[in-house]
Amino acid sequence: MTTGPTITVLGTGNMGFPMARRLCQAGYAVHAWNRSSHKAEPLTAFGASVHQHAADAVAGADVVISLLENGAVVGDVLFGSDNATTAAAAAMKAGSLFIDMASIQPREARDHAARLGSMDIAHLDAPVSGGTTGAEEGNLVIMVGGKAFDFERALPVLKHFGRATHVGPHGSGQLTKLANQMIVGITIGAVAEALLFTARGGADMAKVREAITGGFADSRILQLHGQRMVDRDFAPRGRLAIQLKDMRNALATAQEIGFDAPITALFEQLYAEGAEHGLAELDQSGLFVELASRNGMS
Repeated sequence: MTTGPTITVLGTGNMGFPMARRLCQAGYAVHAWNRSSHKAEPLTAFGASVHQHAADAVAGADVVISLLENGAVVGDVLFGSDNATTAAAAAMKAGSLFIDMASIQPREARDHAARLGSMDIAHLDAPVSGGTTGAEEGNLVIMVGGKAFDFERALPVLKHFGRATHVGPHGSGQLTKLANQMIVGITIGAVAEALLFTARGGADMAKVREAITGGFADSRILQLHGQRMVDRDFAPRGRLAIQLKDMRNALATAQEIGFDAPITALFEQLYAEGAEHGLAELDQSGLFVELASRNGMS
């Protein structure tokens, strides 16, 4: 067992479970909690201690990592909705570090940082990109907002998940994740529309994708999502509904900071219409299906 910090993971779903497992395999003393406790129980096979209550899981931890669903859930778990005795933050020890790796809005991250700071608990917002595959393999991209001192303190833990970059003060990690999701969502749409355009014109989509790979239009989206479009493989890795949520969060943040984001607004409408047409549970590359349907190519 390592002599490093005791770590608690809150939220052991598709991302949290493999990340908690990596910490166990690295030799850390790991505690875990999930609202659906059956999702956390298998971690005991790797040496983790699983708790029924979040407050019990965080008590005594040096580092608490959140991989919860959204900002409202993070706030509720940390601070409680009506009963402060169940709030995780009240059970955390002074001087501990809370690393929020959930994707939430920047203003929520800043609010959580301020509230935790008043309790002598440090905060980093550190959302990730790379999906479940990145979580399994430990090659996530981690975008971190908060104080530089706390970032340096967190690096020995974050390195087990992937590559971390400090991008600015509290909320900046979430802002960067929104920028990432804007680029991903818009590029998926561009790839889908371009491939369908060539198919309508009589070209072979698979060969078109092959032809432009390596040129200026190449990207991870073209390589991965483009192949899914060619194969018509829309099994969810990152759901269209989550991409829509991210686009809406980006637009809400843009409005807060007085920024006009017309391209993101256009794609938010396209993803919303895809969700309305029953595509919400498909992979985010399922926007291809919406665009195909618009052109009578389904």
